[in-house]
Amino acid sequence: MRYLYHSSGNLPKHEFSVDMNCEGCAEAVSRVLNKLGGVQFNIDLPNKKVYIESEHSTDTLLTTLNKTGKTVCYIGPK
Repeated sequence: MRYLYHSSGNLPKHEFSVDMNCEGCAEAVSRVLNKLGGVQFNIDLPNKKVYIESEHSTDTLLTTLNKTGKTVCYIGPK
């Protein structure tokens, strides 16, 4: 399942690998990112990727994604 939030295209884009195995995992990622705010994101569950557009630092985004309890790795700018 994919969650797509359209963006204005002006924010820095980041790609993360997140060890998501089910819809519940994707919902947990969505929940923490929505709580952080100031982000637009796309969750690609089959490929275990999360694409985030945000002015937040990479460290802030990693810390936020780690709140899911899943293994997270920053892949790089998108």
